[in-house]
Amino acid sequence: MCLAIPGKIESIDGRTAIVDFGGVKREAIIDLMEKGTVNPGTWVLVHTGFVIQTLDEKEALETLEAWKEVLANTPNPDEF
Repeated sequence: MCLAIPGKIESIDGRTAIVDFGGVKREAIIDLMEKGTVNPGTWVLVHTGFVIQTLDEKEALETLEAWKEVLANTPNPDEF
Protein backbone atom coordinates (compact mmCIF):
# COMPACT_ATOMS: atom_id res chain seq x y z
CA MET A 1 0.00 0.00 0.00
CA CYS A 2 1.26 3.47 -0.87
CA LEU A 3 0.43 6.59 1.09
CA ALA A 4 0.31 10.16 -0.15
CA ILE A 5 0.00 12.86 2.48
CA PRO A 6 -1.63 16.25 1.91
CA GLY A 7 0.30 19.38 2.76
CA LYS A 8 0.46 23.05 1.90
CA ILE A 9 3.40 24.49 -0.01
CA GLU A 10 5.12 27.14 2.07
CA SER A 11 7.93 28.11 -0.29
CA ILE A 12 9.70 26.98 -3.45
CA ASP A 13 13.39 27.18 -4.25
CA GLY A 14 14.25 25.79 -7.67
CA ARG A 15 12.87 22.26 -7.87
CA THR A 16 12.34 21.90 -4.11
CA ALA A 17 9.31 22.99 -2.10
CA ILE A 18 8.96 23.30 1.65
CA VAL A 19 5.64 21.64 2.47
CA ASP A 20 3.80 22.15 5.75
CA PHE A 21 2.09 18.99 7.00
CA GLY A 22 0.16 20.51 9.89
CA GLY A 23 3.21 22.07 11.54
CA VAL A 24 5.76 19.50 10.39
CA LYS A 25 7.72 20.96 7.48
CA ARG A 26 9.59 18.84 4.97
CA GLU A 27 11.21 19.24 1.58
CA ALA A 28 9.48 17.78 -1.47
CA ILE A 29 10.60 17.69 -5.09
CA ILE A 30 8.22 19.34 -7.58
CA ASP A 31 9.74 17.87 -10.78
CA LEU A 32 6.67 15.70 -11.49
CA MET A 33 4.37 18.73 -11.68
CA GLU A 34 3.83 20.93 -14.72
CA LYS A 35 5.69 24.21 -14.38
CA GLY A 36 3.54 26.89 -12.74
CA THR A 37 0.95 24.50 -11.25
CA VAL A 38 2.38 24.65 -7.72
CA ASN A 39 3.05 27.85 -5.82
CA PRO A 40 3.24 28.89 -2.18
CA GLY A 41 -0.21 28.31 -0.71
CA THR A 42 -1.06 25.39 -3.03
CA TRP A 43 -2.34 22.22 -1.34
CA VAL A 44 -0.59 19.12 -2.70
CA LEU A 45 -0.25 15.38 -2.20
CA VAL A 46 3.29 14.22 -1.42
CA HIS A 47 4.45 10.64 -1.90
CA THR A 48 8.01 9.48 -1.14
CA GLY A 49 9.26 13.05 -1.18
CA PHE A 50 7.66 14.05 -4.49
CA VAL A 51 4.67 16.32 -5.08
CA ILE A 52 2.37 14.16 -7.20
CA GLN A 53 -0.89 16.12 -7.35
CA THR A 54 -2.56 19.38 -6.41
CA LEU A 55 -5.68 19.47 -4.24
CA ASP A 56 -8.24 22.10 -3.44
CA GLU A 57 -8.27 23.17 0.20
CA LYS A 58 -11.59 21.44 0.99
CA GLU A 59 -10.35 18.08 -0.31
CA ALA A 60 -7.03 18.46 1.53
CA LEU A 61 -8.69 19.25 4.85
CA GLU A 62 -11.17 16.38 4.47
CA THR A 63 -8.29 13.99 3.79
CA LEU A 64 -6.38 15.25 6.84
CA GLU A 65 -9.49 14.76 8.98
CA ALA A 66 -9.85 11.18 7.72
CA TRP A 67 -6.19 10.52 8.65
CA LYS A 68 -6.83 11.88 12.14
CA GLU A 69 -9.70 9.42 12.55
CA VAL A 70 -7.58 6.50 11.34
CA LEU A 71 -4.76 7.39 13.72
CA ALA A 72 -7.15 7.90 16.63
CA ASN A 73 -8.50 4.39 16.10
CA THR A 74 -5.17 2.66 15.52
CA PRO A 75 -4.02 0.52 18.46
CA ASN A 76 -0.80 1.41 20.15
CA PRO A 77 1.85 -1.17 19.13
CA ASP A 78 2.79 -1.50 22.82
CA GLU A 79 -0.69 -2.89 23.48
CA PHE A 80 -0.16 -6.01 21.36
